[in-house]
Amino acid sequence: MYQYTDFDRQFVKLRAQQFRDQLERWQRGELTDEQMLPLRLQNGWYIQRYAPMARIAVPYGEISSTQLRTLAHIAREYDRPTPELLAHAQATQDALQAAQPGLTLAAPALRYGYGHFTTRTNVQFNWIPITRAADVMDLLASVCMHGIQTSGNDIRNITCDAWEGIGEDSIVDTRPFAEITRQWSSLHPEFSYLPRKFKIAFNGSAEDRAAIGWYDIGLQALKNEAGDIGFTVKVGGGMGRTPVIGTVVREFLPWEHLLNYIEAIVRVYNGYGRRDNKWKARIKILVKSEGQKFIDAVEQEFAAIVGQDGAPHTITPAEYERVASHFVVPALRPAGLPSSVNPQGLLYQRWLAQNVRGHRLPGMKTVTLSFKRVGFAPGDADADTLEALAQLAEQFSSGEARLTHEQNLMLPWVFESDLPALYEAARQLGLAQPNIGLLTDMIACPGGDYCSLANARSLPIAAAITERYQDLDELFDLGPIDLHMSGCINSCGHHHSGHIGILGVDKDGKEWYQITLGGSDGTLLSGPAIGGKVVGPAFSAAEVPDVIEAVLATYRSLRINAAEHFIDTLRRVGHDPFKAAANAARRPQANAQALAEQH
Repeated sequence: MYQYTDFDRQFVKLRAQQFRDQLERWQRGELTDEQMLPLRLQNGWYIQRYAPMARIAVPYGEISSTQLRTLAHIAREYDRPTPELLAHAQATQDALQAAQPGLTLAAPALRYGYGHFTTRTNVQFNWIPITRAADVMDLLASVCMHGIQTSGNDIRNITCDAWEGIGEDSIVDTRPFAEITRQWSSLHPEFSYLPRKFKIAFNGSAEDRAAIGWYDIGLQALKNEAGDIGFTVKVGGGMGRTPVIGTVVREFLPWEHLLNYIEAIVRVYNGYGRRDNKWKARIKILVKSEGQKFIDAVEQEFAAIVGQDGAPHTITPAEYERVASHFVVPALRPAGLPSSVNPQGLLYQRWLAQNVRGHRLPGMKTVTLSFKRVGFAPGDADADTLEALAQLAEQFSSGEARLTHEQNLMLPWVFESDLPALYEAARQLGLAQPNIGLLTDMIACPGGDYCSLANARSLPIAAAITERYQDLDELFDLGPIDLHMSGCINSCGHHHSGHIGILGVDKDGKEWYQITLGGSDGTLLSGPAIGGKVVGPAFSAAEVPDVIEAVLATYRSLRINAAEHFIDTLRRVGHDPFKAAANAARRPQANAQALAEQH
């Protein structure tokens, strides 16, 4: 993984010092709340429903055991609310729960001392007091971590496929390009106050596991017939109120012009993106409204950058080699730890099938640890678990790990001979559920339990579905299903791209949920990226687990055989049978309300 240079380390430490100065001036009243807002946002500090939320960047998902231990320390020592604040928050949660008749499974109790893995390989903390934010920034800087540009109207944390450089289908390792882009975009003076937030993703494999179609800029690495490396460039993808799949604006961009072309795109957006309406300010709206005119404007800007300006950000071979030299295979040695695991045991075999993938190096595997557990929110890791992850990474993966788009953690350098011992260690931590890619491996945002923007809570629904589908035989019979859930239209849980999507909505001050079917991230299993279609009026919280069960029962009754996946059956027969089943699962009082809404 990338090793920070002396300049990099100094840059991050100075940024932390600058934030401490800003925070202290705000505390003394020398900066107003309005003046402080963009300063804290561009360092990853939000004010959420009950307390500040800190968002920590993990560029392209790579994280070391040392960094995991620092996150564990922050979770243990800093992510702690006052008793009064926690009591107020719990009372609010209890009131919300009481307002949902028929939902017997309560949300997991409000938790603290946790880190939360997100779909964009960030780590979030929900209870750090703002008065301790500068101390946390100093701790992060000590291990080359930060929250720079994890929020605000700027270029956000750069993401990649978690299997970059190690996947069996790898074409180009895009991590060096992602790191170069991260360095170039950090504190870029022209792009620090864009019309809205801006997200970039790279994918270097044959399969799109980075969901690049859903990003403001999605970059698919490829090699042309001559063997030259370049990128297909997609622009204008995004979720939210208006889900849009990115438009291809360049079929093949030579790698050395990556930054020049990104600069052309963002300049056009910065100049013409709307600033009068935040719901129409994302680049997807500009691309959708202008079409070819947008592409022509980008090409004209790019020609000017390359011609008149002399292509100032061209990536030279020397610069590429400098950065790429950090992304080499680490020193590898097997842990050689004994294990009592029965290699032929059913649970172990299922774990091998779902959680273990091949590797481009012979004798190596990648192992995904599942953070979808009963009693935990999807993607949550407490301090002890973070500490244990650091130990697992050191023992079995040369001290390296990677966060995944699906809110799990992957160990990239595991010897095949160490799989039994790793399985046993992961099982003791509760992280060996063989459910990767299955229904309970769901994506979910924190929702109304923590987020001030949310219309409804995600976690009670996630808990109810997880509890209902604990039978592994049933999970394996259902096969691969992407279930994605968001607490509001901002789509942090990527509900648009789920085979089954759940969106929390507000109706007269109560929590309701829309169900969508047929979405896709863009993987080989799911097909090209596409947004799901809404199934009928919204459902109450109590109805959602029954609706999901009805949809899945319909799939079982309609599939050709057990080998036909849910998404394939849905596309073959259409939405109508599933829509009818979902609406039939509605409870009588909700049926009356839905009928009234339709008339």
